[in-house]
Amino acid sequence: MSEQLSEILDEAGVGRALIRMTHEVLEHNKGTENLVVVGIKTRGEFLAKRLAATIEKLEGVKVPLGSLDITLHRDDLSKRADVPNVQTTEIPFAIDDKTVVLIDDVLFSGRSTRAALNELNDFGRPSEILLAVLVDRGHRELPIRADFVGKNIPTRKNESIRVHVKEVDEEDSVLLVKK
Repeated sequence: MSEQLSEILDEAGVGRALIRMTHEVLEHNKGTENLVVVGIKTRGEFLAKRLAATIEKLEGVKVPLGSLDITLHRDDLSKRADVPNVQTTEIPFAIDDKTVVLIDDVLFSGRSTRAALNELNDFGRPSEILLAVLVDRGHRELPIRADFVGKNIPTRKNESIRVHVKEVDEEDSVLLVKK
């Protein structure tokens, strides 16, 4: 089965979306006080690093930055044929009473976000968890919504979104994949 790819965001578009999301986070939080940033592995981790770096550039404050591996909290773990690639979760700071900005590349069914929320519970009780996603493609199965969205891309069930980040894929882009 062949795939048809359409570029939705190029490198500049990804950069603009992240800068806008950073400004929205800072505006919502009224600055950086009690703010921490956590990216969902793999691509969300790199987007989180960029967002945190932009906060530091804009505000002169280095916010705590962590990464979350949700593999063992996924609800489809027993249905997967492949052996899961379990990575490390790195949250080297307290999240109690903090505003956690949770970052992922794509929001689809909401199941990855739910797994991330379950994993975050193991680290404490934040005062607020905000979800930031580069792409919201719709088709929610759970009552989860993003607080900050880089780009809304309504998709059909036979379509998917592929996010590329330089750190993994050697380029920044968002592609719509039609099967």
